[in-house]
Formats: sequence, C-alpha cells, structure tokens
Amino acid sequence: MNSTVPDLRQLRYFVAVAEEQHFGRAAARLSMTQPPLSQAIRALEDTLGVELFARTRRSVELTPVGADLLPEVRRLLAAAEALRPLAQSLARGEAGVLSLAFVSTADYGLLPLLLRDFGARHPRVRLQLAEATSDVQIEELVAGRIDAGLVIAPLPPRHAAQLSYLPVAREPLVIAMPAELAARAGAAADLDWSDVPVSLGDLADAPLVVFPRRLAPGFYDIIMDCYGAAGLAPRVGQEAIQMQTIVSLVSAGMGVALVPQSLRNLRRTGVVYRPLAQRATTIETGLVWRTGEVSPVLAGFIEIVRAHAAKAGAVKGDAAANPNPGGR
Repeated sequence: MNSTVPDLRQLRYFVAVAEEQHFGRAAARLSMTQPPLSQAIRALEDTLGVELFARTRRSVELTPVGADLLPEVRRLLAAAEALRPLAQSLARGEAGVLSLAFVSTADYGLLPLLLRDFGARHPRVRLQLAEATSDVQIEELVAGRIDAGLVIAPLPPRHAAQLSYLPVAREPLVIAMPAELAARAGAAADLDWSDVPVSLGDLADAPLVVFPRRLAPGFYDIIMDCYGAAGLAPRVGQEAIQMQTIVSLVSAGMGVALVPQSLRNLRRTGVVYRPLAQRATTIETGLVWRTGEVSPVLAGFIEIVRAHAAKAGAVKGDAAANPNPGGR
C-alpha cells in the first residue's frame, strides 16, 4: 500500500470526478486526458487504502466512504486556497497576533485610545493583552514571550542594547487622598476639591501608599524625588503593585498616593484627586520592543503609537533610538 500523503492535485481530481460522476467529463473540465486522471484517482485510493468510486463501464459513483470524504476534501481545498491571501495579509500586518503588556497606569488613559485606533485599522489582528509592572514586561520582552509593552520610563540600562523605546505620553502627577483629609488640607466646603492645589508640606504626616521600588524603580524614584524637592522624607505606610489597589487603599484612609493625572478616570468613593501646588512632576509612558524584531503586525501598532505620541508632543526627533530617556 502506498503510504504517502495525498497531494492537492489528487484531491482536486477527486472532487471533479465526484461532481461530474464521469471520468471523461471530469478530464475535460480539468483540461487533461482521461488516462492520467484515472491513474491519479487510483493512486489516491491506494494512498488512502480505500475505494472512493464504484466503477462500471457506463458510470462512476462515489462509494459511501467517498461520499463522506467529499465535504472534508472540499474544506481542505478551501483552506489551501485561502493560504495565499492569508500569507499576504500577514505580510502586510493586516492579520496575525500581537502580544502586548501594559502598566496599570496606561489602562486609564493611553491604552484604550491606542487599542481603539489599532482595532479600527487592523480588525483581523488578534490582541493578547496582559497587565504587568514595567520590570516584569522587560523580562518578558527579553525572553521573547511578548511582542511589546507599555512601560514607565526609564528602562534598565542593562537592557539598553536589546530594546527600542518610543516615548508616548507625559503627564503630571496628582495626589490621591481620602476625602476627609482633602477637606482639612485647605479646601473650602463649597469648592470643587479636585481643582484646589495642595502642598506636599500640608500632607507631611500622611502615610504614603506606593509601588515597591523593586517592581517599579523609575516610578518610585520619581515620587521620592518629588517629596525630596519639597524638603520632605515620606513615611511609606503601604505598598501595592496595582494602581487600582493603591487607590483603594487611599479610599480606605490608609494614606495618600502620587498618581498620574489620567488616574482621575479611576473613581473611588472617598477619594479626591488634587493637583500639586509644587512645580508639576511628570512621568513618561512609552512603548518598548526588541530591537530588530518587528513583525508586520507590530510595525502597524508602532505606527499607531507614533501618531499618538506626535499628537501629544511626546516624540521629538528619532525618539526610538534612545532606550533610556529622561536620565532619571
């Protein structure tokens, strides 16, 4: 018995004979002579180890096995015919998979905008999204387990040669504080507290809720620098790795937190966001990916991100060539 795998040519011949129920008509439809067609069908039957047709001098009919096999063969041929357009779509970045991680801060401003625009332009691309701290994203990138990540700058210097970075958005820090504390920190009862600046000096005794430094060293240092510039040494009361948890702890009266301005979109009962009276300190969120490993799908996403960055004024010159911006 022939143990080889059927080829597409044999399968097309099988469908033609099954539909025409006549070798001569099938051969004419295929623009070939009948003997090679008959030989090809016999070779297919030998390969499969079954009879596909019951033959007489006047007719040819599908056997029960051939009748059951016909729809499966049609599906195989349709899938094979779809390979070329699929390959071209993949090459153009119109189809495929993009694995993207993001810091929790991006979920309240930047990320939804990027996903909306990318989805509108690349509806056939399947997104695999994961929330992760910047340090975890860097390790996942270096290990090749994700395609790109939205992180808080700066990047670890030890990975500078492996990664490319594009700054996307800069935003000031605001302070998230329990509502009762906000009232005591200089906000009159008839004012919208969210518009009233507050000095860190007025909150010197309030515990600070913050990311652990080992997980977000860049963000942690920015916050500590903000206190240092005010001549203060904060007392860390609680640590949490997700922004939602930090704000929830503030809501519970566990302390105050310095958070990106976009976190105003995360509303919690009992939490007030207020601008700082000091000179605004900003944090930078950017896109990072492995240098030299840009798939067509990733290239399409980078194009979307670059457009947003340019609109926000975050990109100046060849920003992607600087993997460690800010010098913080």
